[in-house]
Amino acid sequence: MQGCPFCELPEERIRIEGEHGLVVRDGFPVAAGHLLIVPRRHVESVFHLSQPEQDELWELTARARGLLIRDARPEGFTIGINDGLAAGQTVPHAHIHVIPRHIGDVPDPTGGIRAIVSPRKARYWEHS
Repeated sequence: MQGCPFCELPEERIRIEGEHGLVVRDGFPVAAGHLLIVPRRHVESVFHLSQPEQDELWELTARARGLLIRDARPEGFTIGINDGLAAGQTVPHAHIHVIPRHIGDVPDPTGGIRAIVSPRKARYWEHS
């Protein structure tokens, strides 16, 4: 789609190519090595893709994780999708974030993505 940054990706950002999707360097990374899995077909949500397209995106996600294990040696990952404006999706072309994480990259990562929605962490782990 004309004007879509994911439909007009420069070659130098592409790390892996698949039939239905690409692994690319994030243009505005939140961590060193931050990658995106982007379908070739322009759709707003990964849930608008066919099953073969979705399957390949998850295979590409695993391959991207492998690249980052080799290149960035993270201790963990944040992998996620912002699906819709209310969830923070800023580019209306489906994509999956693969963010390498390192011990100490944030003061307290406990609760993971739960902290995105509420600064008051659900401290469920304290009740076990």
